Amino acid sequence: MPTEEIEVLVVGAGQAGIAMSEHLGARGIPHLVLERDRIAEKWRTGRWDSLVANGPAWHDRFPNLEFDQLFPDVGPDGFATKDQVVQYLATYAERIEAPIRAGVEVHAVVKNPGRPGFTVETSQGVVHARYVVAATGAFQTPVIPPIVTADAGIEQIHSSSYRNPQQLPAGAVLVVGAGSSGVQIADELQRSGRQVHLSVGPHDRPPRSYRGRDFCWWLGVLGKWEMATPPAGAEHVTIAVSGARGGHTVDFRELAASGMRLVGRTQSCVDGVVRFGSDLRHNIESGDANLLQLLAEADAYVERNGLDLPTEPEAGVLGPLPVDAQTPVTELDLAAAGVTTIVWATGFVSDYRWLPGGALDENGRPKHSRGVSAEPGVYFLGLPWQSRRGSSFIWGVWHDAAHLAESISIQRGYLLPTSRPTLTTSGAL
Repeated sequence: MPTEEIEVLVVGAGQAGIAMSEHLGARGIPHLVLERDRIAEKWRTGRWDSLVANGPAWHDRFPNLEFDQLFPDVGPDGFATKDQVVQYLATYAERIEAPIRAGVEVHAVVKNPGRPGFTVETSQGVVHARYVVAATGAFQTPVIPPIVTADAGIEQIHSSSYRNPQQLPAGAVLVVGAGSSGVQIADELQRSGRQVHLSVGPHDRPPRSYRGRDFCWWLGVLGKWEMATPPAGAEHVTIAVSGARGGHTVDFRELAASGMRLVGRTQSCVDGVVRFGSDLRHNIESGDANLLQLLAEADAYVERNGLDLPTEPEAGVLGPLPVDAQTPVTELDLAAAGVTTIVWATGFVSDYRWLPGGALDENGRPKHSRGVSAEPGVYFLGLPWQSRRGSSFIWGVWHDAAHLAESISIQRGYLLPTSRPTLTTSGAL
C-alpha cells in the first residue's frame, strides 16, 4: 500500500477539521485533512430532514464568511437549514483551499518507536505525520441506553437516525431526551398528528430571544460563552432551544397544554412496561428557574449599560404546571398506550480507540489542556467545553483551532536550528 509523509495530519473534515486547516494554512504549515465520508457528513446524513441551525446565522458561522453572502434569503437573524450548513462548510473549505481527501478512514495512529511522530494506518495506505489533530468532533457514536431489549417488539432508533414522521410505523411515540434534538423531534411528531410521550430530564431552557436580542447575544454579553467549565452538577445538563419555525422558546408547559404527555427520566423496562423517575416537576421547575435567572441578568445588564431595548414582561410569565408534573406518570405500558416507536435523543460518546493510549484516560476520554493532548504531538479539536462553553459551535471551534495551530507552530519552532521559536501574544501559551 502507498506511503506518504506530511507534517500535520488532521482527521475529520467537519467544522473542526475545516477550521484547523484554515489556521494551519495561514501559518504555512504543511498538512492533510482525511475524511472517511464527505465534508460535513454528520450534517448530511446524521440529522433529520427539517433541522435548522439552533443559532441565528450571524452567530453560527466562521468569522470570515457570513451566511447571507451565500444565502441572501436567510438573513443574519435567520436559521440556516441543514443543507445550507453543508453548502456553507463545503464552500468555506473550497475558498481556503483546504487539502481534504475524502473517503479515507483512519484505522490507527501508532507512536513511532525511538523517534518523533506517528505512523497512521488508513484505508488507503500509511501516512507518516509529525503531528496529529483529532478533529472528529463530539458526535461520534450514538448512545442508546440498554433499557428496552431489542426483542421487545417495538421500533427503536436514535435521534441521529430519525428523518421525518413518515419514516416511523403508525402509532404513538416515546421520545427520550429533552435537549434540543429530543424536543424538536417530539414537537414535529406531535404536529404530524402523533400522540407523543416525552421523557424530560434536567435541562436549561433559555429564551429564544428577549428584549429584541437572541439568546446567543445574551450569552455573549453576559460572559456565559466564555465559561471555562460548566457549573457544578450541570456537566450533563442539556440546552433546550429551537430554531425551528423561525425560532421559538421551548416551553414544556406549552407542550403539555398542546397534548404532549410528559414523564420523568426513563429508568427501566420490564415486560413492556417502561418506568420513569418522579423527577418531572423538579426538572420543569429547574428549567423555568434557569429561564427566569437569565431574564433577570439580562434586565440588570440593560439597566447597567443604559440600553434602549424594549421591555418584555410577558417573557417571565409561566403557564400552569402540567397535570403530569403534579401527578407524575411513573409507568407506561407501551402496548396499551399504542406506542410503536421509541426515539432515543440520548446523545453520543466519543471513540478515540484509534489514537495512542497516552492521549486517553482510563475511560478512553481525551487527556488534554485546551485541546493539547497529554501525548506529545497529538491534539484534539471540537470537544464540548474544550476551552469554553462555545467550543462545540462553529465560531467556537474556529478560535480553538487558532490556539492549536499556534501551539503546533511553537513546537515546530523548537525544532529549528536556532531552537528559538517565535512566541506571539495570542495567548496560545
